[in-house]
Amino acid sequence: MKNFKTLSKKLVAGISAVCMLSFVLSSCLKGSSSNTPAPPVALLSIIQDSPGQPALDFSIDGNRVNASALNYGGFLDYFQAYAGHRTFLFSKNGAGTTVLSDTATLKQNVAYTLCLVNLPSTPERLLLTDTIAQPASGSAALRFVNLSPDATAVDFAVKDGDVFVANKSFKGFSTFKSIIGKSYTFEIRKAGTSTVLTTLSTVTLNSGFVYTVYLRGLAAATDATKLTADLITNAHPSYN
Repeated sequence: MKNFKTLSKKLVAGISAVCMLSFVLSSCLKGSSSNTPAPPVALLSIIQDSPGQPALDFSIDGNRVNASALNYGGFLDYFQAYAGHRTFLFSKNGAGTTVLSDTATLKQNVAYTLCLVNLPSTPERLLLTDTIAQPASGSAALRFVNLSPDATAVDFAVKDGDVFVANKSFKGFSTFKSIIGKSYTFEIRKAGTSTVLTTLSTVTLNSGFVYTVYLRGLAAATDATKLTADLITNAHPSYN
């Protein structure tokens, strides 16, 4: 996980940079040079949470972004992409067969996460606006997103504690909420009940960091597509 400077005061200076940044810039920001003013850009990260999908490629306006196959449960960290009307394409790795093609408008100096969701027979996308701000001293910020197509509505709760985010159905999500920086075990419960569907055990939320928990997979599955919760870091403090 790298640290790079914010694109605007609205973005935390520690948004994670993708390891293949130089590759992404050459693919998504072609034509720039030291003698040309930098074009307006947004930040974009990618989540592949469509259970049962094969290995995929991801492209913007015909330019492939991923250096290696994007597998189920995988993600691409934030990279720079032109602001404006963009065409997104998920395709089968190395084959070019379209899985999902769609468009969206990216605003300058705004961070987004694009999620591929639902079953392979009915793929969908969810574009999240990542409103990232520096957490208060001693606190982290945490968002919850339900990407499970069959888990129905769920609560996201601290084990043996209170519900942190309530009643989120498929493609439902919370804002980034303040939480004390320390270690937690979280439970994803059937909404309004104590029935635990899956657990995210012993994760440390560091003060000053910004995180998202994604619920993915199928409640009915017992294989690699079973219901799982992942913790991803959206931003961290600048140490410069």
